[in-house]
Amino acid sequence: MMNPRRGDVVLVWFPNSDLKTFKRRPALIVQANELSTGLPQVVAAMITSNPARRGHPSRVFIPLESAAAREAGLRTDSVVMTDNLGTILHQAVAQKPGRLQDLAEVDQALRLTLGI
Repeated sequence: MMNPRRGDVVLVWFPNSDLKTFKRRPALIVQANELSTGLPQVVAAMITSNPARRGHPSRVFIPLESAAAREAGLRTDSVVMTDNLGTILHQAVAQKPGRLQDLAEVDQALRLTLGI
């Protein structure tokens, strides 16, 4: 996938906190579409299926039975973690199972995370 777009849910090799190991997982592209940095990379928020991660205002819960989960191609209850961002090379994006159309909650969580 050469040109990930804001709102795309993608499968990527996302770094673990030790920055030495990686796990293939879904992530949400949060970078602006027209940022044009000249670098083949994009900023993404990790998506986890760990329900213990929900409940913090920097995180957005997406229940499996929701329309958002179906559109995004998520296979379980999921939490978008805007407090766990990573810069992902375009070549590390394995596939795009779907997309989140409504990013209002994600934007609110990102504002809290980034203090803007």
